[in-house]
Amino acid sequence: MALLIVGLLVFFAPHMVSVVNHEWRDKTAQSIGEMGWKTAYSLLSLIGFWLIINGYAEARLTSEFLYDPPRWLSHVAALLMLPVFILLIATYLPCRIQRMTKHPMLVATKLWALSHLLVNGRVAEIILFGSFLLWAGLVRYSLKNRPKRALPQLPDSKLNDVIAVVVGLALYAVFAVHLHVMLIGVRPFG
Repeated sequence: MALLIVGLLVFFAPHMVSVVNHEWRDKTAQSIGEMGWKTAYSLLSLIGFWLIINGYAEARLTSEFLYDPPRWLSHVAALLMLPVFILLIATYLPCRIQRMTKHPMLVATKLWALSHLLVNGRVAEIILFGSFLLWAGLVRYSLKNRPKRALPQLPDSKLNDVIAVVVGLALYAVFAVHLHVMLIGVRPFG
């Protein structure tokens, strides 16, 4: 469990800098260069992600159950996951989905975390998915109180909504049917 917690701390450390002190983030990025900031941010995030994967793989085998969710919640989780991949794609495409949700990646993270909390009752899973849900909520709240930072995006197009939906649904299907069991070892449907 310790490795999972360390991984979460390392992963969220760079992700929380703008939440805690966006002015310090901007000054630091300016002094070391935006590319230097993004490189350090990415390296810390990758190390944290690697620790999370290994820590969760280890912790889920020995973690105690806090609750045993009813089987019907898996259907609710599957429905909550349906828009997740669409929102992830819409994050990078200027479209109505992006404008309506304002921060599609954060909405996707909240839905992903909530859906997994509904169907997983072990302590390790509650720590993992609860951390992401809390982080997404904190970031969303902080975004209301700090200046908007320009992010690179693809050109605006009327087809971007269609692309986000089609590609998102295709990714959902591939992940639910094949990749989830291959990468996580759990078959979402069955």
